[in-house]
Amino acid sequence: MTQLLRVQNFTVSSDGFGAGEGQSLERPFGHADPGKLLAWAFATDHPPVGPSGRGSRGLDDYFTRDYARNIGAEIMGRNKFGPQRGPWQDHTWRGWWGDEPPFQTPVFVMTHHERPSFTLSDTTFHFVGGEPAAVLARAKEAAQGRDVRLGGGATVIRRFLDAGLVDTLHVVVAPTKLGSGARLWESPDELLDRFHQDVVPSPSGVTHHLFWRK
Repeated sequence: MTQLLRVQNFTVSSDGFGAGEGQSLERPFGHADPGKLLAWAFATDHPPVGPSGRGSRGLDDYFTRDYARNIGAEIMGRNKFGPQRGPWQDHTWRGWWGDEPPFQTPVFVMTHHERPSFTLSDTTFHFVGGEPAAVLARAKEAAQGRDVRLGGGATVIRRFLDAGLVDTLHVVVAPTKLGSGARLWESPDELLDRFHQDVVPSPSGVTHHLFWRK
């Protein structure tokens, strides 16, 4: 079975930014309002952090339910893991997600400043340097035949896209502008030389962009 590198449910603003400027402990998305950027997902019956059982169904809910299907490992950037920059001052920070992270797989955090791995519940975080292809090889080995999810942020996704390593890509474009921050693209048309594309508008106001490798 072919192992895929998949981007799922990654949300950007209408001008292509996945997060704003000035990330901090108090503002994980910088100047962006996650309530506006991710409203489509949090309104579903199966939002990103735990099932609500009382949200909307339909197209958006289908995508949130598909998030964990056949995923054996995740790759993320250090800025998705936390707001710290430079060498780790200590190892007390263990991510935004509390004692039970939602990943339930090995997670490979790309960073220039490695630190020891640790496990919370059923998620083990590994801190790795190196080029995208080398990190992907480690993640595929850990995934044990299942797919690898590329979780973001935008800068990390762009690195893997530019290296030609992404197999499928699901990007949700929210009807809000950020003006600056971590940019995934100026236009989704940038990917059409390498990917097929379907564009599906949702009644919630977001637009789902689905790409698969040519």
